[in-house]
Amino acid sequence: MTLAHVDEALEKGVRLEVICERLGVAPRTIQRWRKPATAEDRRCGPHTRPANRLSEVERRRILAVANSEEFRDASPKQIVPRLADRGEYVASEASFYRVLREAGQLAHRGHAKAPTPRPRAEHTATGPNQVWSWDITYLKGPVKGAFLYLYLVVDVFSRRIVGFAVHDEESSTHASVLIRRSWQEAGCPEGLVLHSDNGGPMKGATLLATLQWLGVTPSFSRPRVSDDNAFSEALFRTLKYRPSFPRRPFASVEDAHDWVTRFVVWYNTEHRHSAIRFVTPDDRHFSREAALLARRHRVYQRARARHPERWSRDTRDWTPAGPVRLGPSPNLTPAVQEMKRIG
Repeated sequence: MTLAHVDEALEKGVRLEVICERLGVAPRTIQRWRKPATAEDRRCGPHTRPANRLSEVERRRILAVANSEEFRDASPKQIVPRLADRGEYVASEASFYRVLREAGQLAHRGHAKAPTPRPRAEHTATGPNQVWSWDITYLKGPVKGAFLYLYLVVDVFSRRIVGFAVHDEESSTHASVLIRRSWQEAGCPEGLVLHSDNGGPMKGATLLATLQWLGVTPSFSRPRVSDDNAFSEALFRTLKYRPSFPRRPFASVEDAHDWVTRFVVWYNTEHRHSAIRFVTPDDRHFSREAALLARRHRVYQRARARHPERWSRDTRDWTPAGPVRLGPSPNLTPAVQEMKRIG
């Protein structure tokens, strides 16, 4: 599919170097993609053996040491220093790893379960109430060293805050009540995905049972990855950096609730969000963004007609932002991500 887009761009006169720069690949990569699967690999590799190559006897000794009763449950990182402590040098740590890999023995050692990679959760929202993100953040309370806890749910597509609560403790029960209330106020949407990190309240039995009863699919960040729940984290940053955010601790749960209520009203109805073409979350959530952005486009067209000499290129892009993906692959350039979305 990517090659089809490349060919289409070439037919329109776009240079290959420009296409490769947008895709983040080298021209040689495009040439390699065009080769048929049956093409012969004509790379011949080195013609001479390295002078410092391990002999067959040395390779067998490395395998014998690594598989000995003393070292069979140890990695090369442990084997090499322990040999050095005894005044022995068999090979470097890298050589141990290379020989074990070539012998098919570079596998997990010991009785512990081998680590398994966890794929990053990816969900695409093409409209409101398809993917929500939620999290809990600390608020300073009336007692020094104690905190209040703000539970906050945001719609990933529109960035609209669809529910919040303030409590004096973290609890799966409080989270369950909030999610149920937010789900009902949103009209009981079907097929909803609720994303969060791996905190205790997020994985509590009470909340998971509630999600199952509501038909909501839970989604979780990878362990120890702080940016997998970026939508909620970014919202907390906006909240705590508001000029009106109190510098002193909140006097009570009610005091914090009142302030957050005012913030939610401002955020949903007045805040122009940079990720959605600077419309408010409410405008995007309730399908008002297309008309609003069309009016902005007409304003810019009239301004350009009055002073065309001031516009060397097209006017500002006021088209709607489009679908929002939660957790895109970090290894793909934006251009490749767009191609995957279209194709």
